[in-house]
Amino acid sequence: MPNNISESGVSRSKSARYSRERAGGKRDASISERLGPFAGRNFRIFYAGYATSLLGSAMSAIALTFAVLDNGGGPADLGIVFAANVVPQVVVMLGGGVLADRVGRRPVMLITDAARLVVQGTFAAVLFTGRPPVWLFAVLAALLGTGEGVFNPALGGLRAELAPRDRLPDANALLGVAQSGTAVLGPALAGILIAITSPAVVIAADAASFGVSVVSLWLLAIPATAKPARSPLRDLADGWQQFRAQTWLWLTTVQFALFNLFTWAPYLLLGPILARTYLGGAAAWGIISAGYAVGSVLTGLALVGRRPRRLLVVAVLGTFGYAVPCLLLALRAPEYAVAAGALLAGAGSATFNTYWSTALQQQVPAEFLGRATAFSLTGSYALGAVGYAVIGSLATLIGAGRMLAFAAAYATASSVAVLAVPAIWSVRWQEPPESGPPD
Repeated sequence: MPNNISESGVSRSKSARYSRERAGGKRDASISERLGPFAGRNFRIFYAGYATSLLGSAMSAIALTFAVLDNGGGPADLGIVFAANVVPQVVVMLGGGVLADRVGRRPVMLITDAARLVVQGTFAAVLFTGRPPVWLFAVLAALLGTGEGVFNPALGGLRAELAPRDRLPDANALLGVAQSGTAVLGPALAGILIAITSPAVVIAADAASFGVSVVSLWLLAIPATAKPARSPLRDLADGWQQFRAQTWLWLTTVQFALFNLFTWAPYLLLGPILARTYLGGAAAWGIISAGYAVGSVLTGLALVGRRPRRLLVVAVLGTFGYAVPCLLLALRAPEYAVAAGALLAGAGSATFNTYWSTALQQQVPAEFLGRATAFSLTGSYALGAVGYAVIGSLATLIGAGRMLAFAAAYATASSVAVLAVPAIWSVRWQEPPESGPPD
């Protein structure tokens, strides 16, 4: 999911200087307007490394799925590997949030990406040398998930340090474009590379992409975090107080906890199975995944510069799209119909993530962003991890189509229920005070 800004590293003197320069330099201001968040050095550097890493991960996800299937694994084995990746994320996220707010978001992200480089390099080497057992897939997936669980809360806090406050919605939208744009290219590139070479080559490429991310994080100019006087447990308790004080925050967390259990885990696990059963296999699932990403990219670009008054109302309206591809798969619709449904889901996802992140940045104090993100992500992912462990077995009993029909029904009902809550309507866009230029 799924930031108040801590001055983006801009000192008061720097902001004042910028105001004087802007008053006498219309050309500089117009260039900054056109470039948006990309006018800032930190955002440019981070975006390049982050997008590269995301591309590697998007390729690796496809490679992992079909590596398990090619090694003789079935739905239950795939569920075990997926669960092995997600469960550690849930376990370590709260600690990752505390760590990010205590020692700094950038150092935490740098270390975790370096660790994931090593894990994916090992994973590729194992695949190059033979046909590993499912338990080894699960162990390496668990190590990778641990890094992801520490990285994501830090990312939730760092986003607010990459752009000025008035540019945060645009930065959120553009980061979403990177996530979805790489998801368009990733499956396609993975499919080509797997056909020509093997899943091991794709996972090795993912390892290299983490190296690019490490370099970009190293080059960021982010002010050091002051050493906290309180204990980690006190920090965690303070973060919980901030989280529970925001009704909209814990409400959407509950929504997505059940959504990941009842809707998205079945879609991600059973979608490739159905694609293989009646749509032709990896190529069809790649097209469906690309449809989701295209919808998210186009919507993310369209959202740049837009400031809806009721941030969360617009965000929750976007969640209605998630039901569409689930329902179409349940009905065994043709490949391109499912891809069109996935495009609608991607558009809704971009809308939700952009404005939910903006609400978080505006409603939660900057020093709590890592912990608030951690509580939300932990709650959102916890039940989904359980889902991965049992969905494969349930699908063999009641059928994948019935499970995905229920997934669509829940997604729709939950969106209706959340949209009716007054706390969602009360969160509005806050015009920020005049801010300085991005770093």
